[in-house]
Amino acid sequence: MCGIAGAVRQNPSGSAAEDAVRSVRSMLPLLARRGPDAEGLHQWGGSLGASQSNGPRVVFGHRRLSILDLSPAGAQPMLSRDGRTGVVFNGCIYNFRAIRTELEARGHQFHSQCDTEILVEGYLEWGIDGLLPRLHGMFAFAIWDDVKRVLFLARDRLGVKPLIYRISNGNLEFASNLQALLAAGGSRDLDPQAVMDYLDFGFVTDTRCIVLGVDKLAPATVLEWRDGKATVRQYWDLPPFGEAKNTTFENAVDEAEELLLEAVRLRLVSDVPIGALLSGGIDSTLVCWALSKLNTDVRAFTVGTPGDAEDESADASAIARQLGIQHEIVAIDTNEAAPMEELGNAYGEPFASTSALGVLRVSRAVRRKATVLLTGDGGDDVFLGYPIFRNAWTAQKIAKIVPGFVAGMWPTLRPLVSAFPALKRPRSLLDYSLGGIGPYAGVRDGLPWFAERGMLGEKLRGLTVAHREIAPSFESAQRILADVFQFHRRMHFTSEFMPKVDGGTTHHSLEARAPLLDQKLWEFAVQLPPEIQFHGGQMKAVLREIVRRRVGPDVAFRRKRGFSIPVEKWLAAKWSGQLQALKRPNVLTREGWFDAKALGKAVDDGLRDKSVAAQLWYLLVLENWMRR
Repeated sequence: MCGIAGAVRQNPSGSAAEDAVRSVRSMLPLLARRGPDAEGLHQWGGSLGASQSNGPRVVFGHRRLSILDLSPAGAQPMLSRDGRTGVVFNGCIYNFRAIRTELEARGHQFHSQCDTEILVEGYLEWGIDGLLPRLHGMFAFAIWDDVKRVLFLARDRLGVKPLIYRISNGNLEFASNLQALLAAGGSRDLDPQAVMDYLDFGFVTDTRCIVLGVDKLAPATVLEWRDGKATVRQYWDLPPFGEAKNTTFENAVDEAEELLLEAVRLRLVSDVPIGALLSGGIDSTLVCWALSKLNTDVRAFTVGTPGDAEDESADASAIARQLGIQHEIVAIDTNEAAPMEELGNAYGEPFASTSALGVLRVSRAVRRKATVLLTGDGGDDVFLGYPIFRNAWTAQKIAKIVPGFVAGMWPTLRPLVSAFPALKRPRSLLDYSLGGIGPYAGVRDGLPWFAERGMLGEKLRGLTVAHREIAPSFESAQRILADVFQFHRRMHFTSEFMPKVDGGTTHHSLEARAPLLDQKLWEFAVQLPPEIQFHGGQMKAVLREIVRRRVGPDVAFRRKRGFSIPVEKWLAAKWSGQLQALKRPNVLTREGWFDAKALGKAVDDGLRDKSVAAQLWYLLVLENWMRR
């Protein structure tokens, strides 16, 4: 886990050439938490470049968290032997030793024992399009080829590691987070459409950036910059959803178990201590079971919340004893108010996911014990562990048996059903069964909550978001599970869950590795038909069955728990002073984003009722971010 930065100037001359160096130097301090151990910088082009070329001025910068090959040989930017090709890299290539063996057989020589070097040598051997398919891991990296004068930016298949960039007048800058990129200069004007995204979800989706002119490189994508022009292409995608017809539940469980064991084994490559998070739930239990099966010497950590009804430390301790693994409880105080400043520092864009506060606390507690942490993230997303997936499957089954003309009648019948509050759930199910992804995509309170209270200011009034414009479709209803999976993957998994874990862990210089985010495991699981995914009426049935077999039914069928941060409750009590600040002159109202009178009334109503809506938390986070 590291921080990377870079700048390319297409036609460097005089101060413009030096500006590339200044830009990268200004970015590196903002990446120090991602890489506290070392700093490096290298430049190509003009009289100062290693190649002595007259082409573009290219500068790479790097902040290192040392995990593989702790010696200076693993420092970055890392160069080819002739200095004409270089890389800066964030992440971990889990199969780097196998790739290295293949390259050595082709005559390549290595001077380090780290995974970074296979990116340089692999690019020289196969080119970017031959290298990327061989990589098994999480990564965001940049490669400069000074012979061909081409820059490549690449991001891993599932978007575990972030990479953002800005192109202006043929020049390009990139970094691991937005704070660093903005430190290099350029416009800080906000994108109103991104603000609308944020108000609807509590985070900015991966297809936008809160700052105009800045882009996020999409997962499984490579950007190629040449002669001041950039092209972007996708190099991988998941197989078709639910189309593995010739399999059984038992075979699926057996194969998933083997893939999980291999995913955990791959993620044990490290020259620093590795820990594992054990919450007592299915996913983290599976990771720790795999560790015991592999006979590893890895300590598991449980974040204890003494006095909290949702404390899982006793359950986790019992699991650790059963598995025979080392275990330690790290206690935290759930009443401790996480400072707003930490939230703003950890996440480049405004990020109001309340569970991010939990990730920050867990990371701060565990970092004192380990540098690499194996987590159970990803199981619910690909093995369909959320109720939204089971609801979508139910709706899909209904759509398959309902005559098509009923969908045409539903807009007329729906107001009659809506008159009865007790029918809210059946109405929603019929919305999905007859209208597909359109009704689902617009179901959250988000934007309507602000609009109904007249809170949107002149900069936002009249705007909408694309996902709320998706028309109902009976055709979509008949495949709604696949559509909901894709929507969830794009809007929540990539845009919320991945940034939440990366931002919270890297803020405390901790590298999180999630075996259930393994690309091969996802390629396998996404093809399983819903009859297998929901076998026996259970969500996440495949993983649940592995736990039942290998650990026990009490864990496999235990109610999902875990401590939460009751932000809405705290805003009405111990954080009420921060909420009251929204009634005073602030950036949100002064710059025309929100109506001051309507905002003040919403704050008063929430405090009076002792029930503060999540949307006011969104605004508090956004205001604090804008002030920064």
